[in-house]
Amino acid sequence: MMAAHVLEEDPQLALAHTRFARSKASRVAAVREAAGLAAYFAGEWSEALAELRTARRLGGDPGRLAVLADCERALGRPERALEIARSPEADQLDVDEAVELRIVAAGARRDLGQFDAAVVALQGPDLDTPGEEPWRARLRYAYADNLLAAGRQQDAFRWFLAAAESDVEGVTDAAERAVELSEQPDVE
Repeated sequence: MMAAHVLEEDPQLALAHTRFARSKASRVAAVREAAGLAAYFAGEWSEALAELRTARRLGGDPGRLAVLADCERALGRPERALEIARSPEADQLDVDEAVELRIVAAGARRDLGQFDAAVVALQGPDLDTPGEEPWRARLRYAYADNLLAAGRQQDAFRWFLAAAESDVEGVTDAAERAVELSEQPDVE
């Protein structure tokens, strides 16, 4: 409980709490998952991978694939992140987690210098469908960011605007990015 309370403001303290909990209850999937997430937020990628994999073995839950894939990216292994995104478990994710995994996979493509493939990885019917879910704002934001990385400023501008419109909870800085792009001479 304490780790969850301090996770965002002090990830190192959260990690210390989850390490202590792990020392007392190492065979409890929820404890190992909390330890993995705390390690992730603290930037301890290898520890996060180990803890989350253990939690999955103990609990059988296919979740947290996006976090696992992101740890692989952080460790300089984008190919492994893509393997996770293509795994059979990825088909079992709910829409929120599936979108996060697509975003991480697109990032792995960018890590490999495959900018157009990163854009394609984010395309799908859920990109254009109206809605104000936080995952939709993040998907549109990631799409815009990858369009920008691919050198498509005009398209990126439009998608940052779309992300800002759907971002009612303020999870992105899409509006600010759109304003920055609008100040570029070749963007209208």
